[in-house]
Amino acid sequence: MERNSWADQWDKNQASGKPNDGGDGGRGTSAKYKEKVGVGLGKTKAAASSGLKKVKIGTSLGLNWVKDKYNKTTTKN
Repeated sequence: MERNSWADQWDKNQASGKPNDGGDGGRGTSAKYKEKVGVGLGKTKAAASSGLKKVKIGTSLGLNWVKDKYNKTTTKN
């Protein structure tokens, strides 16, 4: 009985038992990962942009609130 290591089990296709080529159609491994990283960076950029907009809006609302409170207290005299 031959035991395969954990890595050997995951490097083979389940159906054929042949080493997994990734199905990338001849592209190199680095091209495949560059594409995945590019997609991830696009999502990160969109999330950061959305977060920055929310921070800007919140800051603006907060400063306007403080300004209104200050004006109310100074005009009571």
